[in-house]
Amino acid sequence: MKYTILTLFPELIRPWTEESILKKAIQRGLIGVEVRDIRAYAANKHKTVDDTPYGGGAGMVMRVDVVVRAIEDAGPADEVILLTPAGVPFHQRLAEELAQKQHLVLVCGRYEGIDARVEHFVTREISIGDYVLMGGELAALVILEATARLVPGVIKEAESHRQDSFATGLLDHPHYTRPPEFRGLGVPEVLISGHHAKIAEWRRKEALRRTRLRRPDLLEKAPLSPEERAWLEQEG
Repeated sequence: MKYTILTLFPELIRPWTEESILKKAIQRGLIGVEVRDIRAYAANKHKTVDDTPYGGGAGMVMRVDVVVRAIEDAGPADEVILLTPAGVPFHQRLAEELAQKQHLVLVCGRYEGIDARVEHFVTREISIGDYVLMGGELAALVILEATARLVPGVIKEAESHRQDSFATGLLDHPHYTRPPEFRGLGVPEVLISGHHAKIAEWRRKEALRRTRLRRPDLLEKAPLSPEERAWLEQEG
C-alpha cells in the first residue's frame, strides 16, 4: 500500500511516520508514505498557493491550479481523497474498503478551504467528524492509521483488529491485565478461569452491553442473532 499525502505543512506529517508501528511497517516495505509539499507546485517565484475568495469574505482560498498540479503529479492512484468537513463520515467499514487499495492520495486543505473546482479531480471527499480543524493533516493521519493497521502484516496479531470496536458492528469488550487487583478493583473471575468458551461468551455479552449503554445506534445494523437480541431485551 502506498500513501501520498499532499500538504502545505509536510513536517506535521513526517514525525508521525517515524515512530512505532508505522515506522516498522515502512521499514519492512508493507506500506510506503510519501509526503509532498503543495507549495512546490506554485507557479510564481513567491510560491503563492492561495488567493482572496471571489464574492468577498474572510480568509484565503487554496488555488485550484496549484492543488490539481500536485494531484496529477502524484501519479495514478486508486483513490484521490479530499479531507473536508463536507465529506462523507469516515468509519471502520470505509477504512476496510480503502485498505484494499494500492495507492491513496490524501489532499489536505488549509486556510478558509480549497477552491471547489478541486472536487472534480478527486474520487472521494471524507470527513472525520462534525467539527472544523485548522487543516486536513490530522484527518489524513487518521485515515493513514486506520487503514495501514489493516494491511496484512502491519499488526502481527491479525485477530486483534478483527475484534476491534466497530469491526464486528459493536464496541469492543473491556480488556484487563495485571495486576489482578488495584485499589479494590478486581478482574472478572471468568477471565482467569481458563475456560475459553465461557470467556468468549462473556466478551460477546460485554460488547453487547457496552454498545447498548454507550452507542445504542450501532445495534440497529449490527449482525446479531435472535438469541442476542432477546438477551439485550431481557437486560433492559
